[in-house]
Amino acid sequence: MIRSLLFSSTFVRTTLTSPSCFLGFHFVPFSFAARFTPISVLHCPGIGVGNSASFCSKSFSVSAKSTFFMEQAPTANEVQQVELLDATEDNHGGVIVEMDKPMNSEVFVPILRASISHWKQQGKKGVWFKLPIELANLVEAVVKEGFWYHHAEPKYLMLVYWIPEGAHTLPVNATHRVGIGAFVLNDNKEVLVVQEKSGSFRGTGVWKFPTGVVDEGEDICKAAEREVREETGIATEFVEVLAFRQTHQVFFGKSDLFFVCMLKPLTFEISKQELEIEDAQWMKLEDYTAQPSIQKYEVWKYINNICVKKIQKQYSGFTPVLTSAAFSNKRNFLYLNKNDLNRW
Repeated sequence: MIRSLLFSSTFVRTTLTSPSCFLGFHFVPFSFAARFTPISVLHCPGIGVGNSASFCSKSFSVSAKSTFFMEQAPTANEVQQVELLDATEDNHGGVIVEMDKPMNSEVFVPILRASISHWKQQGKKGVWFKLPIELANLVEAVVKEGFWYHHAEPKYLMLVYWIPEGAHTLPVNATHRVGIGAFVLNDNKEVLVVQEKSGSFRGTGVWKFPTGVVDEGEDICKAAEREVREETGIATEFVEVLAFRQTHQVFFGKSDLFFVCMLKPLTFEISKQELEIEDAQWMKLEDYTAQPSIQKYEVWKYINNICVKKIQKQYSGFTPVLTSAAFSNKRNFLYLNKNDLNRW
């Protein structure tokens, strides 16, 4: 969204001191009214970065949601219109811009510079600039003005800018990927296992728990149920988080959180996923435990021992409990040890 800036032809002298001087452009904050009368601004040599300037106006009122600035060239009696990017305030003293108007970079750059000057005068800090893929032609222009990449999604690129002097305090992009491993045990003490067609275990003959990545906006407990259903066709009910592991520099430099989950099977007939799964079966727990890979790798040995202790009722995991959030009406899962909690 763009906000227009307008001017007129009669004026009286008004001096703006340094707090009203901005990078590239100068702005006069106006009170809002239902309609506006254009105002004229006398061009002053030296208007630019870090300079104060003398402007001239006689009277004015402005329309709601608009801020106005005018500069008249010293050699011609014409008015130049400057526009501002529309922005919403975030909760940390910054602004968020969501571009939706196609334009070329020649038109865009002066508007961006004027907007940054305006936000600086307002004392804003961070600028979050959401650029849809349809406006990818503006990426180079935004970067040249000092913005840097924060993150990208299929339909947009988010860039950021820090106005104050010194190091920025903007939060970094997401640092972790979240995955699950599903321990599914039936009444015959058989564990649900798969062999994968791709990945590190392809062609190794290793039988492993169904695993997968949690989708955006998906709860861990729901992701575990989904992954088991997608890979094996087995419907399940989530029971507990038994353990979790954190590793670093795993996926394009990001860290990884892997949650080992226990689920109860609701169906038993396997229908494996053809795209990713080579084979799937119910395997005796002792046969699964006897695999060389389980005995070789320490983390797998720990996970296996946890599962065995859980079966023997000597271990308690974390059960999801729906709770209300502190700053919204959303309900979220808190994972906790119910057994120990209920003892008190």
